[in-house]
Amino acid sequence: MRPAIQILVTILLVLSVSHARCDVYSWIDENGIRHFSNVNLPYGKKATQISEAVSAAIDQSNFKVTKVFDGDTVQVQGQDLDFRIRMVAIDAPETGGSKKKGQPYSQKAKKVLRQLIQGKKVRLKQYGTGGYNRILAEIFSQGRNINLTMISQGLAEVYRGRLPKNLDPAPYTKAQADARRRRAGMWSQGKAYKSPKTWRKENPR
Repeated sequence: MRPAIQILVTILLVLSVSHARCDVYSWIDENGIRHFSNVNLPYGKKATQISEAVSAAIDQSNFKVTKVFDGDTVQVQGQDLDFRIRMVAIDAPETGGSKKKGQPYSQKAKKVLRQLIQGKKVRLKQYGTGGYNRILAEIFSQGRNINLTMISQGLAEVYRGRLPKNLDPAPYTKAQADARRRRAGMWSQGKAYKSPKTWRKENPR
């Protein structure tokens, strides 16, 4: 049995214990390899949509970071799986996309995150799914919590919305308090600082 099939079977077996839902798509490429993905499909591909739980099987695999979108969103691949990750518990300055100027330190956050994990093997600790059908996860590289590192460097704040019940926010709030005290990264703006949450409200898509 191929590794991707084994992982999917594991996902199906743990439905009773995992409540995080994610739209998973399955398709076969021109080489006869079956893929599973929770992101947009390749152009022109026909796929079967499988609405299933995202299980702890993800936590048992190594993934390679293939793209860094901004300071808190990346894409990973591994085991014939292709996932978009929203880094849980943190909120990095908004880049603004192609039509709007982003927040101060947004490009710095993206650059640093890219330096930390782009092209590297990482492990994930997932906490279900969030907006835009992205998996919420802590990312670990060489035993280092990358989510926490972004907070410590003043390139992200603790997420101001609801956090997963099984996530301990204490290390994050402590790291943020220390970063603010040191005026690290975006905290150097002082009173001019604007949270990503506030910026999004003022700059709707």
